[in-house]
Amino acid sequence: MNHIDLHMHSMYSLDGEKKVEELLQIAKDSQIHTIAIADHNSTKAYTDLKNIENNEIQVIPAIEVDCTFHGKDFHILGYFIDSFHPVWEEIETRVCNMEKESGLKRLEIIQNKMGIKIDMDHLKQLRPNGVYEAESVCEVALSMPENDENPYLKEFRPGKKHGISPYVDFFWEYCAKGKMAYSPMEFMPMEEIIAIFRSQNAIISLAHPGNNVKEDDKLLEDIIALGIDGLEVYSSYHSKEQIEYYKLKADKHHLISTAGSDFHGKTKPHIHMGDCQMSLEDENKLIQFIKEH
Repeated sequence: MNHIDLHMHSMYSLDGEKKVEELLQIAKDSQIHTIAIADHNSTKAYTDLKNIENNEIQVIPAIEVDCTFHGKDFHILGYFIDSFHPVWEEIETRVCNMEKESGLKRLEIIQNKMGIKIDMDHLKQLRPNGVYEAESVCEVALSMPENDENPYLKEFRPGKKHGISPYVDFFWEYCAKGKMAYSPMEFMPMEEIIAIFRSQNAIISLAHPGNNVKEDDKLLEDIIALGIDGLEVYSSYHSKEQIEYYKLKADKHHLISTAGSDFHGKTKPHIHMGDCQMSLEDENKLIQFIKEH
């Protein structure tokens, strides 16, 4: 357990759950003193934060933006951003519109090709904004007795292979790129996102690189060459070997080793705030870097 966690999500992420005040309370209860709420393509959490009395938890303004590079999708983190700049609302609106269109296409595949029944009233209750992301679709599907015998959902039941975190596993198993229910979206190029971050003097870190770089040396070198400041070396997703690999790369290129659990709430119930796998020595270095920024 770490006392700093620079990657978590509020209800303003499409797959998030918690209100901002709930995140602050969890951090307090977990003895975490520094956090960054890095929602997907949204900074709405910081509007809420202005109206919440908070004298105990340092909150670094941040965002996690979807982007593309070399034909692959990535998440890139920006810290110390201007969270009230209109560019973030523009990006959120653009991505939300794409998510709505993509979600409907994905839903059609799930219902017609996979034979999974979906209670649309329940789904609309969960997602009144009309964005039907895979995690909520899975939540609805698993709650319906009509799907008890559906073979595509068999391993997402309690006690089965994906029973611990069924909602997010459903996305990776069926809805990720190359999977049967994948519905493509065209995100902004990574270069453009980095330019926006640079214009705000933000600190830029590549989120959970083990998930999408997958230790591809050439790909990682090309991303570093774009001018990022750090790598999220310490992540709840990374193995010990991946942490060692990305730490070596960060040190070689004089990059900051950032840390984040990627806490979401019910969509990723196995991930807890503060689970960043960061050594005390490197945690103290990161804390000192933040103090000096």
